Amino acid sequence: MLMIYANAESQQHVAAHESDVMAEVDALMKELTDSGELVGGQALDGPGTSRVVRVRGGVPAVTDGPFLEAKEFLAGYLIVECASVERATEIAARWPDARLCAMEVRPIIDEVGPPAGEGGPARG
Repeated sequence: MLMIYANAESQQHVAAHESDVMAEVDALMKELTDSGELVGGQALDGPGTSRVVRVRGGVPAVTDGPFLEAKEFLAGYLIVECASVERATEIAARWPDARLCAMEVRPIIDEVGPPAGEGGPARG
């Protein structure tokens, strides 16, 4: 899974250069679709619309808004199926948000097939 992180500064950049950024994203999405590596993905609404749920002593507590006072927040994700974690990292490095804020690559645990590196593809 490629997790896309943003912050106020990166969002301002995207808003000011939306057509350039989206052209870059569209080209990469086409490449990933054509190669069969793209499994799916989605943008997420801003952190102001989130809800944090904690259960302590069996009692749920729900808080509106972002978790902690983080400067970066999860803005979206892509799921790619690649030959290796290195390939997923290469894709993440090409995503505009890697330059503007951050991308995180994290393998998905596949409970059905063999783990990545043991005969199964890297899925991240």
